[in-house]
Amino acid sequence: MDEQALAERFDECRGHLRAVAYRMLGSLDEADDAVQETWLRASRAGAGDVANVTGWLTTIAGRICLDMLRARRRRGEEFGGLTGVERADGRDPEEEALLADAVGLAMLVVLDRLAPAERVAFVLHDLFAVPFAEIAGIVERTPATAKKLASRARLRVHGAPALPAADLARQRKVVEAFLAASRSGDMDALLAVLAPDAFRRAEPAAELRGAHRIAGETAANPARARNARIALVDGAIGLVVAPRGRLAAVLQITVEGDRVAGYTVIADPPRLRRLTLAVAAPCGRGGGLGGSARPRRARGGAVRSR
Repeated sequence: MDEQALAERFDECRGHLRAVAYRMLGSLDEADDAVQETWLRASRAGAGDVANVTGWLTTIAGRICLDMLRARRRRGEEFGGLTGVERADGRDPEEEALLADAVGLAMLVVLDRLAPAERVAFVLHDLFAVPFAEIAGIVERTPATAKKLASRARLRVHGAPALPAADLARQRKVVEAFLAASRSGDMDALLAVLAPDAFRRAEPAAELRGAHRIAGETAANPARARNARIALVDGAIGLVVAPRGRLAAVLQITVEGDRVAGYTVIADPPRLRRLTLAVAAPCGRGGGLGGSARPRRARGGAVRSR
């Protein structure tokens, strides 16, 4: 395959590579950087007799993303909003906001808590159906170890509910009603879902009491709920607030019966790091991926990379 043919195939694969890189990195800027670096490495190496060009390019992109994730960890960055770096390069933030929402804000938050090799193995296998034999070459482990990395990541992504399924489903229904009412600014709906003596606690030690006071303030600021998504917080249903997939706050919600008895807003980075967050499967479904699509990739064909 000559360079012109490779360039044409690369353009055909660009959207796929961008999707892979975005799920690994959680940043559209970094994903675009990874895609550009993938082209540079591929063009230098040449496709030669590669049978599965998409798989080969995905392998290259995976290694680049793994290197970027490791470098990020060495720098001590807490991406996902705690100390996330924003680049002022003129990109329309709406583009990344829409993409983050399509992937799933809660999913991006949880992925950011995985070790680099775990994240790469999980994204490639569970979201893009890349075989473990190919993932092993990227993470420089055996196929069996790559499988264990993805399995460990999967357990963390889906979490361990602290309540029976029926109780979790009831909690979710109540929190969904609270979130919908908050987004619409519907005072009546908020009063219907909040317990009369509900509380709202925020840092440092600020507290608001009473359904009418909480509902009034919430209804006056419906935009604040726009970036909130349901997630498992320490095994119970709660909310993560993650603009463009960057974790900003967590709401630990206390549900009693069919009402919200109260909630605590946590935004302090050290406290956020101590929370166990996971993607909450929709009611009636197990192991859901939270709003994220599950793209698939054709299997088969040898892959190679530099």
